[in-house]
Amino acid sequence: MPRKRPAARALTAIRHWITGAPGTYAWLTLLLVTTVVLHRLAPDFEREFLVQRSADVHELTRDPLRVLVSGALWTGGHWLLYAALFTVFHATAEHWLGTPRWLAVAAAAQFLAPFVTAAALTWAVHHGHAPRYAALTLDTGPGYALAGVAAVLTYRIPHPWRALYAFAVLVAHGVPLVSGRTFAELGHCTAVLTGFACYPLVRGLPRRKTGRAPRSNVPAQ
Repeated sequence: MPRKRPAARALTAIRHWITGAPGTYAWLTLLLVTTVVLHRLAPDFEREFLVQRSADVHELTRDPLRVLVSGALWTGGHWLLYAALFTVFHATAEHWLGTPRWLAVAAAAQFLAPFVTAAALTWAVHHGHAPRYAALTLDTGPGYALAGVAAVLTYRIPHPWRALYAFAVLVAHGVPLVSGRTFAELGHCTAVLTGFACYPLVRGLPRRKTGRAPRSNVPAQ
């Protein structure tokens, strides 16, 4: 049987990678649609779209489910960057965890972080540590889910590299919080902690899926 050419093997590997992470690439497809339609074709409608789907304090109290779901479908025009990040983190996690568990981690991070951020912002406004208009700060995009999934991938990495990866994730999200002290960065740190807290979902899973059939203990005849 003739061997496949390098290009054919690469295309086969790409196809298997995409089909093995259907949730990730379905999400990316929706992000592409919103990016093209709203950012490129309807720029005048973009601001209104963002305001109505921002996970700020005002919108979260009105219709939290609509805001959280629709807000996760916006990239701000940076679709190629998200495509790369989704492929590295989301697709890897979905291959490892399976679609249901991957979606549970992503949803927990994406939905919990805005409520923590909104609660902290409400407290800050109430005690005079932030202006009242800060309650209307736009908060959209799939970044919280990405942070949570990046964190849960810690448990896929073998020792001693696991601690180094976890430290890198904490530094990447903790330094902006300490230096900038923005509520959005508080949300990202909350999402990271949510990902770490999802260990019960990954307990017992193999760190890597090799795709090889188990070896038989029956000696060859």
